[in-house]
Amino acid sequence: MRRLILTLALALTAGFAMAQKGTFEAGKGTFLLNGKPFIVKAAEIHYPRIPRPYWEHRIKMCKALGMNTVCIYIFWNIHEQQEGVFNFEDNQDIAEFCRVAQKNGMYVIVRPGPYVCAEWEMGGLPWWLLKKKDIRLREQDPYFMERVKIFEEKVGEQLRPLTIANGGPIIMIQVENEYGSYGTDKPYVSEIRDCLRGIYGESVTLFQCDWASNFEQNGLDDLIWTMNFGTGANIDQQFRRLGQLRPDSPKMCSEFWSGWFDKWGARHETRPAKDMVDGMDEMLSKGISFSLYMTHGGTSFGHWAGANSPGFAPDVTSYDYDAPINEYGQTTPKYFELRKMMERYNDGKKMPAIPKPAAPIITVPKFELTEFSSIFNGNDPNLDTPICKGSQLLTFEEVNMGWGSMLYTTTLPEINEQSLLTADIHDYAQFFINGKYIGKTDRVKNEKSITLPPVKKGDELQILVEAMGRINFGRAIKDFKGIVSDVVISATINNIETTWTPQAWNMFALPDSYEKAVDAFLHNNDLSKPDTGLRLGKPSQFATDGKDLTTRPGYYRGYFNINKVGDTFLNFERWGKGQVWVNGHAMGRIWSIGPQQTLYIPGCWLKKGRNEVIVLDVVGPQEAVVWGQAEPELNKLQLERTNKHNNIGDKPDLNSDTPAASGQFKAGNGWQTVKFPAPKRGRLLCIEASSIQGSGDVVAIAEIYAQGSNGQRLSREPWTCKYADSEDEGGNHLGDKVFDLQESTYWQTVRGAGFPHLLVIDLGSEQTITAIEYLPRAEQGAPGSVKDYKIYVK
Repeated sequence: MRRLILTLALALTAGFAMAQKGTFEAGKGTFLLNGKPFIVKAAEIHYPRIPRPYWEHRIKMCKALGMNTVCIYIFWNIHEQQEGVFNFEDNQDIAEFCRVAQKNGMYVIVRPGPYVCAEWEMGGLPWWLLKKKDIRLREQDPYFMERVKIFEEKVGEQLRPLTIANGGPIIMIQVENEYGSYGTDKPYVSEIRDCLRGIYGESVTLFQCDWASNFEQNGLDDLIWTMNFGTGANIDQQFRRLGQLRPDSPKMCSEFWSGWFDKWGARHETRPAKDMVDGMDEMLSKGISFSLYMTHGGTSFGHWAGANSPGFAPDVTSYDYDAPINEYGQTTPKYFELRKMMERYNDGKKMPAIPKPAAPIITVPKFELTEFSSIFNGNDPNLDTPICKGSQLLTFEEVNMGWGSMLYTTTLPEINEQSLLTADIHDYAQFFINGKYIGKTDRVKNEKSITLPPVKKGDELQILVEAMGRINFGRAIKDFKGIVSDVVISATINNIETTWTPQAWNMFALPDSYEKAVDAFLHNNDLSKPDTGLRLGKPSQFATDGKDLTTRPGYYRGYFNINKVGDTFLNFERWGKGQVWVNGHAMGRIWSIGPQQTLYIPGCWLKKGRNEVIVLDVVGPQEAVVWGQAEPELNKLQLERTNKHNNIGDKPDLNSDTPAASGQFKAGNGWQTVKFPAPKRGRLLCIEASSIQGSGDVVAIAEIYAQGSNGQRLSREPWTCKYADSEDEGGNHLGDKVFDLQESTYWQTVRGAGFPHLLVIDLGSEQTITAIEYLPRAEQGAPGSVKDYKIYVK
């Protein structure tokens, strides 16, 4: 009885503490928490990227860094995966996440979108919005706004009781997200503000974030303005304009980027710990608040990793981000350097103890996945019946499928010559004729055509399309999946150009889900048995021993046994491309090209004894083996060819050309514009740098825009890097960084390569250019900034 009374007393005390109402607002030059100056030291972490059993551990890890707040996005598409069906349970229980933060003495900043970016599928917007093909995303489209308001109200039902005014931990709520990188539309941003104000009340503190270069485009007078920038940035310059416009406003970097995200086919991104710590030290010394994006990145489990643009650059499963707390929740050298600095700003109090790891690390001996079910020979019930028969081509969205793969089939006329098939396919397509592999196109490489051999009348063309994450940044977020244009086949027969556009297609859906994967094993085969029916084997592109190895697309299942539960990293470097499930949990995408070769497997999702692994490999493995290792492999590339742009055959001859403009850029940070004496028309934009500001020979350019005949910026969506005489591949500073929509990344040459340096951009088609805009690196002093330049349009 005594214990029961004590328990009730503690519960009542906790309830009383929760009910203490407070205030948070902008004061003169500082935030005010309950009327007292307060510097926000926030750690950005994302609840769906952390298994729920580890939430509290990760929050405690942030607190042990000296943080006083956690910052979270709300991911619309994980809560409303089908229109009108909402889920705020289990790993989506955002209210519980906030309560756990408050329990551990942390405040919360909520960023409810509706758009979040975050290298997340479609930037957090649900795919089913695209069923309305003419929808205008992130604008005052009636249907879009209707669904936004319904979603935000549902989120409000979860979080409204948890604002500081109601005794909860939530001190600020963000309006939209980096809208200046999308467009200029104050009426739309205002409507989002009004929606959130109506849900959370007049007392809630609302803010909006953007970059220093564009925050004025959509800045609303009644909102707090915050800046986003990365490690090494010139902090005074980032806040200079804000200080001019609002000298008494508190300053905050709402995203201080600790590292960067990784994309398939490129090196693992890292950022120096010293630069991160020095930047945060400077902000704290000046009373500037911050949110460290990311403090702990975690994992984009399942199909939730997005893709970046221009072009198509899908993100890997790991969201390690080179953050102070690594993907699996443990300390890094960055963590300890940051903690040491943060001790000086802890009001003389002792730093919280660093919690022990949430789980031990275990290894798993190599095991084979011996059960196999081909997705093409009738074993997969998903492909028994077409979802559409004799139809025109339809996208995934038009057949009500969000993620997965689709098999498109049609019959061909007789074509006695080689022909060229052209189509816009999102994202990875493999082509077969009567089951024989012909080739592939990869949207990452902007491939849109393939050569077909001669065919007989009635031969069947099969196109297997795997969708990857939808684009999460920029105007290209309206990213349909599947075959998104007509398939056109052209051939020259008897000197006459002839084309065919097949109109009658059968479509077989292969949705991305564990349940569908299990269904495939109702008719599973042993790998030792030969394929029956339609065999789609092909030579392995990674075979190095000269043997004609063949692989088999389909589902693979195997098991491993453990005596001790812990976190591990399953290695899939011998596999092709696809998805993995462990004990029913969607673990993420794999792709042999790297750089990620392992998947993080949280111990809380494993069990003593037998554990199940299912792999859907749409390409097929070299060897159906897996093992669990003690460390992740996030930086191992297995490319068919280099991703550098140094093919000398792509270098244009500029010797006889007259520059469109020449001169010297000014020293220092910030955008500069070069207007041409006369408009120039061409397809190639060539930038030649013959010297830099200061000493050395390393050139760096962060961003380039071209202005058209109307003085407006040309779309960079079709741009590709044609040639660069020098690129720092180890640091991922390749030529395409100058048009990746990210001001904190940059093209950089290799030390000692020597002047002049040449960068050539293919605009995608002939364009008229009247000026270019140039941005050097964002760091203090703009290292590597160009001095003498020549610009050609060819």
